[in-house]
Amino acid sequence: MIVWLNGTHGAGKTTTSALLQPLIPDSRVFDAEKVGETLMDIKPGLPGTDNFQHWPPWRPLVVETARRVLDYAGGTLVMPMTVLVEQYWREISSGLAQHAIPVRHFVLHTDQDTLRGRIEGDTVLGPSPFRLKYLEPYAEAARTWLHREAEVVDTTHLTPAQAALQIAEAIKS
Repeated sequence: MIVWLNGTHGAGKTTTSALLQPLIPDSRVFDAEKVGETLMDIKPGLPGTDNFQHWPPWRPLVVETARRVLDYAGGTLVMPMTVLVEQYWREISSGLAQHAIPVRHFVLHTDQDTLRGRIEGDTVLGPSPFRLKYLEPYAEAARTWLHREAEVVDTTHLTPAQAALQIAEAIKS
């Protein structure tokens, strides 16, 4: 099974996934961003883009990598990855379904003001123009398709540990 943690950049997916993994027996964290980083390392580079998700190979490579890891190791993959383009989510989720891999899709949601404050006040990464530029695309995806496609976990007043526990409890039920 895959537990996909979606949400905009800065919503807490990576932190929550690290806290969630020990709560799910026989699970591992697989960050699909590493697939994108591999594509970014190709020299000479692939056609220019502001987001590796726009490269057509990324989506099937994420599916294939997840499938191969599950075939090899079994268990559950916890996958923290922002996907805000509906077509891309459809490609990934249908690819996983073709391999009979069940997916529990969660969105870590935080209201825009709180999210902006977290991004601007981040003491580890510092204020991030990259993360800030995805606030509106996330809001649009949330309004139009994303919140219908996933179980929404409102983290506005939750710590990452509380969000992880809430997701773990949802998976068990």
